Amino acid sequence: MDYAKVFETGLTYQNFLAKFGTPEQQRRWEGVHADIKLTDAQKQLLGSFKRKMPVIVLAGAWCGDCVNQCPIFDHFASATSCLDIRFFDRDASPELADELSVCGAARVPAVLFLSEDWFRCGQYGDRTLSKYRDMTMGLDGAACPTGLVSPGRSLLDAVTQDWLNEFERIQLLLRTSGRLRKLHGD
Repeated sequence: MDYAKVFETGLTYQNFLAKFGTPEQQRRWEGVHADIKLTDAQKQLLGSFKRKMPVIVLAGAWCGDCVNQCPIFDHFASATSCLDIRFFDRDASPELADELSVCGAARVPAVLFLSEDWFRCGQYGDRTLSKYRDMTMGLDGAACPTGLVSPGRSLLDAVTQDWLNEFERIQLLLRTSGRLRKLHGD
């Protein structure tokens, strides 16, 4: 897949919601967006990014997991000029949905991280570890709470940190890449 060409056809966060979201869906996304508060340390970390990172997000305006995660990405992009994030509707992008399938299905959100020269660097989604831990707390049987997420920490804060950890991991991969260090002379 030619990721550069795909990326060019993607939409910004606001344009994605305007095109694919109903007024009610837009209201829900805006509500979550307003609830996200990056800490000073998180903003400082994002501001320290040095490598350009094109990011493709496959989403659905109708999707509850997307409502609760994709607004986080808009906050990240606002905190650094290194992130360029483009959104794609899962149902309107079947080839991309196939490319980014998770566990054999076109699940969303699915996030593809790219290098500035369009090499695939990582994929993450559909839910973060904190969200899956939260979901398994109510399951019967072998699944049980791990206690690794503090009870006083909100799920939105935990999911935000999970996503930031993944964005940072990819940034560090790009920052330490011998090929990119040679290209940038650093």
